[in-house]
Amino acid sequence: MTTDRADPVLVPASSGTVTDAWHDTLFAGERLLWTGRPDGGLFLRPIEWLLIPFSLLWGGFMVFWNITAWTADAPTEFTLFGVPFLVVGVYVVAGRFLHDMWLRRRTRYAVTDQRILIRRQGLGGSMRSLDIRNLPMLDLRETAAGPGTIQFETESLFSGRSGFGIWTPALSASARFLRIADARAVYAIIRGQRG
Repeated sequence: MTTDRADPVLVPASSGTVTDAWHDTLFAGERLLWTGRPDGGLFLRPIEWLLIPFSLLWGGFMVFWNITAWTADAPTEFTLFGVPFLVVGVYVVAGRFLHDMWLRRRTRYAVTDQRILIRRQGLGGSMRSLDIRNLPMLDLRETAAGPGTIQFETESLFSGRSGFGIWTPALSASARFLRIADARAVYAIIRGQRG
């Protein structure tokens, strides 16, 4: 039986059991082989050594700018001009990590004998389906002490909705199973279905 735990669950081929989350998604005769979801914790990537200092400089400057404008009796339009930049500063310093964790908690993955399925539930929900036999790529990235990622499409540095994929990994436009437990076993399941 499948569950929505973060670790992968192999569904016995003879069981025919599917979770309610995937039942309406499957084609007639399609078998669910695995379900899972991304790890929900803090995700620091190698590029963070560039992004974190930049975000701290941006956020720090925006705090300084706004405090100066608010305490110097500047005109209202000058004071309001800095507010959107301050909001962006708060997002890039801390909000992006919280946003990424929130998105990953609402993301579910599945492998069937025909497709790769990626579903984001809730506000801004989406459903993505890829033919398992025609995947543009199949790349496994594992870490020594944690979850792995299986990439199905190439990814550019700034890919994502509105270019935010670099700041918030869960917003990447490329299809992938991001930070799943036991990624090697899931990779083997997918390779086995590709023929």
